[in-house]
Amino acid sequence: MYDELYELWKTEKETLDIQRLPKNFYAKVAAYIKKMNEENRMLDKKTAKAKLLDNELQHAMVMVSELLQCRYEKFLKNVLVRENVVRDVLTDEEKKLYGDILPLPEAYQVFSKGILRGQLSKVEKGEKQAVTVLRFIQEIPALIGSDLKMYGPFAPEDIAALPHENARIFIKQGVAVEVDSK
Repeated sequence: MYDELYELWKTEKETLDIQRLPKNFYAKVAAYIKKMNEENRMLDKKTAKAKLLDNELQHAMVMVSELLQCRYEKFLKNVLVRENVVRDVLTDEEKKLYGDILPLPEAYQVFSKGILRGQLSKVEKGEKQAVTVLRFIQEIPALIGSDLKMYGPFAPEDIAALPHENARIFIKQGVAVEVDSK
């Protein structure tokens, strides 16, 4: 793992664009560091093997830290200069971390172009979908909500928070009642 980490660290530091990392890279690195820490605790600190292992661990941690920092700085630079961030090169973890920031350059460009055309575009924050808390009266099979998430199945007296659009339908059909959350 050390050699792979070294190559990826070196490439990331030498290039201007964010580089693609192997699948599950961060999980592998975390497991590698955890394993090295555990091995290091088991060894006599005075032995050469313990000193070598400690040295490897320290170097690996510096490389991981610099790799993360470098990727973060490249990402922010792309956002600040309104370049599209290539989502394909981000890891799953990075996509989650930067999820709210990713649409920013595109939204800002649309807003800017509208202003330059003499139109004020409506600016909306991508808020979470409104939910309604329901108490089910009848048995309901599992369903895919308007937010594309799976809900249910529900038995009578079950309570659940569903997207407002779905909740409204269940209330109208008489299979659930809204729970007063106040």
